[in-house]
Amino acid sequence: DFIERHQEIWKFIKFTFTGASTSILQVLVNMFCLYVVFKSLNGVAVENSFLLWLNVGDQLDAVYSYFISAVIGYAAAFIMNRKMTFQADSNPILSMVLYILMVIFTILVTTWMFPFLRGLFADAGYENAWLDLLLNIIVMTIPTVWTYPLQRFVIHRKKKQPADSEKK
Repeated sequence: DFIERHQEIWKFIKFTFTGASTSILQVLVNMFCLYVVFKSLNGVAVENSFLLWLNVGDQLDAVYSYFISAVIGYAAAFIMNRKMTFQADSNPILSMVLYILMVIFTILVTTWMFPFLRGLFADAGYENAWLDLLLNIIVMTIPTVWTYPLQRFVIHRKKKQPADSEKK
């Protein structure tokens, strides 16, 4: 009965659950990349002019790790939100293109934000895995401000259903 009366709240709850599930996946991939795959890049200076412009300094390991984990997390979120959260039946190709555009923007913002914040704390003398975990969670939560409305009302739409009176 609650679900029927509060469909929008229920969709947001499912969106939050999907986000939490795929965020766990993203954090695990990020931490694995950061502390295993790209460990040798810790402290390596960024030589890309675009990344230097973003002011990520010597955080090349964080840039690569966060980018890879974000792509994996967002791909899983697309599938789960389309199928389970919004049960979208709109054009899947159009939805994917719109989603990719949203994700590119989000990944650019968060790929900059994570190493930037990590660098600020490192400059202040704070560097450890727990801080990296906390920064991951903060940086992944911020985009909810634009990702939920875009996915709910633009990307994962349902085709308009005929009213009951039109069915007869």
